[in-house]
Amino acid sequence: MYLMYVDESGDTGLTGSVGRYFCLTGLVVHEARWRDFIAQLLEFRKVMRRVYGLPVRGEIHASVFINSRAYDLERHIRLAILRNTLDELAKMDFISFTNVVVDKQGKAADYNVFENAWKTLFQRFENTLRYGNFPGRHGNDHGIVITDATAGHLLTSLMRRMAVYNPIPSSIGLGSRNLPITRIVEDPHSKDSAVSLPIQMCDVVAYFLYQRFTPNQYIRRSRAGAYFDRLEPVLNKRASRVGDMGIVLI
Repeated sequence: MYLMYVDESGDTGLTGSVGRYFCLTGLVVHEARWRDFIAQLLEFRKVMRRVYGLPVRGEIHASVFINSRAYDLERHIRLAILRNTLDELAKMDFISFTNVVVDKQGKAADYNVFENAWKTLFQRFENTLRYGNFPGRHGNDHGIVITDATAGHLLTSLMRRMAVYNPIPSSIGLGSRNLPITRIVEDPHSKDSAVSLPIQMCDVVAYFLYQRFTPNQYIRRSRAGAYFDRLEPVLNKRASRVGDMGIVLI
């Protein structure tokens, strides 16, 4: 069983929106390596406490780290912790990140940013499971989705619909076929990011995915706009044949 933890960055609004992009990041790890994953994250947090004074159980929330004086640490220290987080994740050859970005510019007024982003992420998870392309290549395996505590009822409804009716356009332009989701089991589960290290990792990656497209003033000044690219070794590049770094841009 593969577990996909998901978090987002940006907003889903089209009118009155504060940003052009909405980003989703899915962190995938197989159950057989889950304890290894958590153990490595805990060891990393101990290093961050020893080097920078970050509490081991303190939540890492990227936007809060950048925009407020979290844990009474200087801003450049907080950015260093986030950079070290990305570098630590990049060393874990048994995890994978699938990333979806919605460019809201030019979308029709009735375009559903939330639904299209999540539907795309679910479909990429399903496809990669079906072809056995996640680390470890566990054949004929299934997956489950764990999210931050956000709009759980909407995600449950979307997943259940895709399990029954999921039209996929033909690659040669001849209509579409119904290919229901079969590899993702159960409804999406929600978990508070404050007590979930994997979701906190998703938060950091989603934040820098967003900053890759539209960096804020501090990120530009700190030359941190390309920090997302540090994850290159663990990105699911099969998610998109045309997207840079495997990013699915819709």
